[in-house]
Amino acid sequence: MNKKFGFIGVGNMATAIISGMLLNSFVEPENIYICDHDSAKCLDFKNQGVTVCDDAESVTKSSDIVVVAVKPQNYAEVLSGLSDIDCCDKIFVSIAAGISIDFVRSKLNQNVKVVRVMPNTPLLLSKGATAICPSADMSNEEAKPVKDMFSLSGVVEEFTEDHMNEIIAVNGSSPAFFYLFAKAMADYADECSIDREKAVNLICATFEGAAAMIKNSGDDIDTLIKKVSSPGGTTLEALSSFSNNNFEDIIKEAMRACTKRADELSK
Repeated sequence: MNKKFGFIGVGNMATAIISGMLLNSFVEPENIYICDHDSAKCLDFKNQGVTVCDDAESVTKSSDIVVVAVKPQNYAEVLSGLSDIDCCDKIFVSIAAGISIDFVRSKLNQNVKVVRVMPNTPLLLSKGATAICPSADMSNEEAKPVKDMFSLSGVVEEFTEDHMNEIIAVNGSSPAFFYLFAKAMADYADECSIDREKAVNLICATFEGAAAMIKNSGDDIDTLIKKVSSPGGTTLEALSSFSNNNFEDIIKEAMRACTKRADELSK
């Protein structure tokens, strides 16, 4: 890869992406440019040959593809600070919830090419799920380096921007939903005086196995549920409890709340 990649901010998500690039020799380390207000976050990458810059302006000027990896509430300040730089030959990557393509362009005050991305934290273990949306003026060839960059750390799917706020609930925020479900199961094991560590080990294996069944068994999700639910059995009793407590509606309502917040952040 002969492109130069810049990262403004080196938090958990940027760290996962950069680590995947280095581990897979996706680009020469010196062709990765980073900056962060906390210089200690850059030290490990500097020791691996990554180029550490003093500020966002230096990262942007040095890079072909600029990943803005700061919190959503800091995007306006960071991007506005780059508006005096000619960025028309660069690609900007937004990885924050609710930050739209138009928002990036308006704060830069330039009609730059943008890829809107929604990754998730399992990228840290190369088990990520990433949704991407290139701006309409980008060719497949131009978007490919960005897609490939995230593919190093997991699964990538492409969407149109009108679905990017909704998709946050599907893959961006949803790891927390699974963690909460797992916590409730582990807490129940505690209440039953079952060793928590052993229970968590079984829960994790069950999550992994269930995901593999969804992906590889050839059955749809409804069929898989039925195959576990013997008439008059224990699973069906648990599922009846879920149904009586409107479990699916609760999940959907939570996802709607997630999307609503993303819409608010977009304004």
